Amino acid sequence: MANHEISVNIPSNLDPVYSNRIQIAYKEDEFTFLFLHEIPAANQARAKAIVSISPRHAKNLVEVLSKSIGDYEQKFGKITAPSPAQQQEGNVTIRGYS
Repeated sequence: MANHEISVNIPSNLDPVYSNRIQIAYKEDEFTFLFLHEIPAANQARAKAIVSISPRHAKNLVEVLSKSIGDYEQKFGKITAPSPAQQQEGNVTIRGYS
């Protein structure tokens, strides 16, 4: 498969968003990512973006993200995984979207 170049137009009114939590849902024909900003000590999160992609694009995302993480770690050092206690803390039930 040949590489090709595309021109990307980013609208001037498109604001970047910060997300510190993500919920992923899927069905046969799509993966949906709900990007959230969790508000510390408030038991609330604000939805920042919802993005749906095809299963093929989801598979490609995994590969691109894996390569990008490898490149990042070569440049800045290894990213450490959360401790088991922090992982337990990370299990959250999200209400309001399914």
